[in-house]
Amino acid sequence: MFRRFRLGAALVLLTCVFQAAAQQIQYVRVAPLVLEERLHRVADKTAEREQTLHELFESAGCKDALLNEQPVKGSRTPNLVCTLTGTEEARVVVGAHYDKVANGHGVIDNWSGASLLPSLFEGLHGKPRRLTFVFIGFTDEEKGLVGSTFYVSHLTKEDKSRIRAMVNIDSLGLSDTKIWLSRADKNLANAAAAIAHALNLPVSVMNVDKVGLSDSGPFLAARIPVIDFHSLTQETFRILHSSQDAFPALKMKEYVDSCNLLVAYLAYLDTTLGATPQPAP
Repeated sequence: MFRRFRLGAALVLLTCVFQAAAQQIQYVRVAPLVLEERLHRVADKTAEREQTLHELFESAGCKDALLNEQPVKGSRTPNLVCTLTGTEEARVVVGAHYDKVANGHGVIDNWSGASLLPSLFEGLHGKPRRLTFVFIGFTDEEKGLVGSTFYVSHLTKEDKSRIRAMVNIDSLGLSDTKIWLSRADKNLANAAAAIAHALNLPVSVMNVDKVGLSDSGPFLAARIPVIDFHSLTQETFRILHSSQDAFPALKMKEYVDSCNLLVAYLAYLDTTLGATPQPAP
């Protein structure tokens, strides 16, 4: 999560339909027990975490041609890319790194984000989508944004023009959902606020500019709109990269709320982001 500078059960699905900004939003909520089960499949070694994430994607329905590994130069593990194809070429990248530092179990940073990607895919793929969603488990964020930098560097100019947003998820479950607003695209942040209000779910601002880097950085440098979701506060920064990064630190209710907010948020973007306004009847 925000790589620090060295300064000293059964699957239960709930289909949701609601109105937001005069748009009908449809998605599926994955049951809390399933989210918790996926969290508890955390592994210690990076290669094992990648393999587990691969299995979670497959169990969520992202497999065969939908799921690909992108070998990353300089890394022993690949970026894991799950694609949910929409009717338009425009796309949204949803990313979370799956690697961890040596200290702690890396539950918060960032298995909380990586293991959520299959659930977000699962929440969207039951209904045809306008946008193409690309869910990416990035490798070696903790070594200097290696996976995300490699991914962006291999995008063509045309590829970059198709990406309407990069949604980065890193270190959830320590508190209610937070947005890194100082670097977020205004429209993406406003959409998050609209969905949180519609669902009566908490979301607030916590800027982490002085904490370090995140996988949204290479996308931002490529002039792609970004937004980062996390759960850090002044009191919980110390948990990252320490032995305290383990299951007792994670608050399940807040984690589930973040998941419910994020899947609704992506469904909302699918309906509104870059859509051609419809003429009034």
